[in-house]
Amino acid sequence: MRRFTLTCLLILILPLVISSCGGDESVQVVGDASKGEELYKQKVIGSSGTPGCITCHSLEEGVTVVGPSHAGIAARVEESGLQVEDYLRTSIVDPNAVIAEGFSEGVMYQNYATDLTSEQIDDLVAFLMTLK
Repeated sequence: MRRFTLTCLLILILPLVISSCGGDESVQVVGDASKGEELYKQKVIGSSGTPGCITCHSLEEGVTVVGPSHAGIAARVEESGLQVEDYLRTSIVDPNAVIAEGFSEGVMYQNYATDLTSEQIDDLVAFLMTLK
């Protein structure tokens, strides 16, 4: 009986231990990148008139609309040594926290933190993390 209990316990715990060991250094992103891409490309998100990201940002390298291009944004943030997911999330919910060089504070829409659900923000971050 004791051997059976120990075996069952190992079967239940072992996957958790293995998954927490590291091994895979990729970041496990919360959110759905395909839903995030749909949100990103909408001119207006929801009925509140919240501007979609594509209104001010391009996905083409070197193309500036109002804000900087997001082509390769995840790779650029990663190369800078910052935590990519944290940087992207903060840039959405607190747009004046970090201002890209050559751009001014207060230009980005300021209310994403209240206008978007946490799920929508997760989805946008997941999509932006695919832009390498």
